[in-house]
Amino acid sequence: MTAQDEALITAWYDSNARDLPWRHPDASAWSVLVSEIMLQQTPVARVLPAHAAWLARWPGPADLAAATAADALRQWDRLGYPRRAIALHATARLLVDQHGGEVPASAAALRALPGVGAYTAAAVASFAFGQRHAVLDTNVRRVLARLVTGQQHPARATSAAEIRLAESLLPADGRRAARWSVALMELGALVCTATRPSCPACPVAARCRWRRGGSPAGPARRPASRYEGSDRQCRGSILAALRRAGGRVPGTELDAAGQQDAQRARALAALLADGLVTRRPDGLFSLPGDPG
Repeated sequence: MTAQDEALITAWYDSNARDLPWRHPDASAWSVLVSEIMLQQTPVARVLPAHAAWLARWPGPADLAAATAADALRQWDRLGYPRRAIALHATARLLVDQHGGEVPASAAALRALPGVGAYTAAAVASFAFGQRHAVLDTNVRRVLARLVTGQQHPARATSAAEIRLAESLLPADGRRAARWSVALMELGALVCTATRPSCPACPVAARCRWRRGGSPAGPARRPASRYEGSDRQCRGSILAALRRAGGRVPGTELDAAGQQDAQRARALAALLADGLVTRRPDGLFSLPGDPG
């Protein structure tokens, strides 16, 4: 990888990047943090309206901190993986209590926030504050695997070697490094896709080791687990029933959430363990923070 590669990829990004609100120059660090939490395992098309609605209701951490966890879960609706809503709510309260209601710039401080791992901390520090961090999401890892190491797909788990490679390719300046990272991310999302890469549209196709090697197929990818009829669907149905109720609900009203008694019991137990559902002293169920 050379300075010319950086120039080619960032020039492509400048001409082809999607207009996403969390990338705007005036986007707040809170907007960037909310987007990164929402984008975990959720496509951009679904996140865009959810992100806009979230910031319209809670434009800053203090606004969300004044709400309840139940409010956050209702607003999250069916975006998926609702523990993220609970984590965002807990993060907002922590930001108010420990950071003056502001998102911290330090990657270490970001890592201490609920639901924020190494990737999200690096992404927020980079994109919101212009710091020099390797931002290794699925798209970036795939682009680097093909372009630099000649592999169709990266390994399932991020390796230390991948991190060292990504760090070695970062421009020295933090703002340039952030732009490089988001350009790689966009290239992976729009061109160097997982299943049907558009190599003729790639600005560095001639330099890609995977393409020069004949685009060899890697190991077969494990198919995504089925959602229909799964425990995950059952948990979502239970949460949907509680969101609609707006208060306490007897267990009998949750019977339609799963096809089998054992599945409903398993899903409800998981929701209780994750703090997404509360069992009240009277035996009724509610979202955390709902009146009752």
